[in-house]
Amino acid sequence: MRRARWTVGIDEVGRGALAGPVVVAAAALRGGRAPSRRTPGILKDSKKLSAARREEWAAFFSAHPRHAVFALARVYPRQIERRNISQAANLAAARAFRKLEAIARLGKNTPVFLDGGLFLGSGAARAAFGARAKTIVKGDEKIAAIKAASIVAKVRRDGLMRRLAKRYPAYGFELHKGYGTAAHRAALRARGPSPAHRLTFIGKSATIQKKWEEYQSSIIQKERQAAAGRISR
Repeated sequence: MRRARWTVGIDEVGRGALAGPVVVAAAALRGGRAPSRRTPGILKDSKKLSAARREEWAAFFSAHPRHAVFALARVYPRQIERRNISQAANLAAARAFRKLEAIARLGKNTPVFLDGGLFLGSGAARAAFGARAKTIVKGDEKIAAIKAASIVAKVRRDGLMRRLAKRYPAYGFELHKGYGTAAHRAALRARGPSPAHRLTFIGKSATIQKKWEEYQSSIIQKERQAAAGRISR
């Protein structure tokens, strides 16, 4: 069999966060390797790189589109709550892969590797992607394309969280990126959740739940007032 032109790696970022989206990147590396010249260092899983080095790698990949192609997808808190985080991450993985297929024109023999915990659907959806999609335990430590995907997903999600920090400055999203640090939990206890939070992740706290119910009640009241105003006109 002719060697595949591309190797695809898929990874997610934000699975365990209390706020913000889960972001999945699908990366296609020509020949399954990153370009070898003038790299920012050794290609590693995003968790093993500094923020500055991740940014350097993301810029490096952008500068080599003939050797590295990416597609991203994200699922936001309300849909995470409806589906649960595993289904949401897998949904984003399928979306990112479909985008990548269109961009890179992947062949039928293109190998596809997902980091452990991610799957490209089940049943009929799984059959549509073919047997070439494999989930690899600790794939972000073993497969170059998954490492690349983890970096790009992390850089993209961190950027999204910095933008959310400007919208909801009381929570410090720019610092902890939505994860459950002590400072983040203290802000939740003091202020309750923002629309960027995943309520199914934080609802076990009675104080936070009470504040959320108060927030929901205020929204309902405003909607009723707006509807009454429209009727009176």
